[in-house]
Amino acid sequence: MMRLMAPKTPRYIWQQPCWPALVFDAQAVGVALGAARLAQGVVEGKAHAIGLDPSGDLARGVFADEVMATAAIEGEVLDPAAVRSSVIRRLGLGRAGPKVRAVDGLVEVINDAIQAHDAPLNHDRLWRWHSALFPGGTSGIRRIAVGRYREHEDAMQIVSGQPGREVVHYEAPASRHVPAEMTKFLAWFAQTTPTPGQTSALDGLARAAIAHLWFEAIHPFEDGNGRIGRAIADMAMAQDRRSPLRLYSLSRQLLTSRGAYYDALNQAQRGHCDVTAWVMWFASQFASASAYTGALIDAAIQKSQVWARQAGLAINERQRKVLQRLLDAGDGGFEGGLNAEKYMKMTGASKATATRDLAALLAAGSLWTVGQGKALKYYLAMPGWGHGVRLAE
Repeated sequence: MMRLMAPKTPRYIWQQPCWPALVFDAQAVGVALGAARLAQGVVEGKAHAIGLDPSGDLARGVFADEVMATAAIEGEVLDPAAVRSSVIRRLGLGRAGPKVRAVDGLVEVINDAIQAHDAPLNHDRLWRWHSALFPGGTSGIRRIAVGRYREHEDAMQIVSGQPGREVVHYEAPASRHVPAEMTKFLAWFAQTTPTPGQTSALDGLARAAIAHLWFEAIHPFEDGNGRIGRAIADMAMAQDRRSPLRLYSLSRQLLTSRGAYYDALNQAQRGHCDVTAWVMWFASQFASASAYTGALIDAAIQKSQVWARQAGLAINERQRKVLQRLLDAGDGGFEGGLNAEKYMKMTGASKATATRDLAALLAAGSLWTVGQGKALKYYLAMPGWGHGVRLAE
């Protein structure tokens, strides 16, 4: 007698009959998208108010954060000096500093995604991004297919755990299906790209969330999928803003929520084509990334105000150096407060000179003090900064 086998329950999103028609409940995600747009509007307003320089300190810092964080998410720690030097070279601001080919390649990919956001995203561009990430043709000491989609027969799995006790978190479509899957993805990405002067039916942040999830679900390369997938999300958000100005580092935020990021992706990749929960989570991360940049801009404004207050005063180089150190340390960041002995070590001044310099800064209102005698400590007089000691002491 013939026995009919029960149909296999799809385990992954790409096995669903609805794939790749990813959808979300616009009403359900409305609050999360609204909060994200509000945070975005606030940071863009602040950036406009101060005339943010695309090649200035803040923009360079955001760029460097994005590079280091997107690598750190994958467990790769980059040399900050090499990243900063590469960013400066890419922005055309200098040529000095350490050069690391893999770092330069990652900087190039992220920069291309943002600066050339209006250029088509196609197979060739993705292959060139991949080649830039792996200039030696290896991932560690392992040779991989570089500049092309994966071709191996083995299943493409995301696993964790010790050998023999591995846990399979996700399995991507077989390599033979990747070219067709990527063609569908790139066609959708092109069709949904915002057009100047026309209102898009798909919210730009939701589009970035879906693009990232869709790409990660295909997992088209042997390695580097996470970094390229986040670059695609950055590109989608730049297309949404229709601007290459780098205002926030989504990867930095995802790094701070790394565990939740992997969990949210895993749940979406194992779910149905309704990706409402993923879009909501992605929007909340974008809002947090925007808020972080807003705080950076606030700090930059405060620092400029400090120097504006010193403009009419006779500040010497020793005092300027110490004030800058206190500014860079932030609220409560200069542990234990400043005293004459620390001032002497920082500037090389004698005790008499240190005491005189500090007294002058105190009289000018640049510093305030706590304690007396040998316990006397100085703190930077910055509106809103309490250094955690004013009330306690």
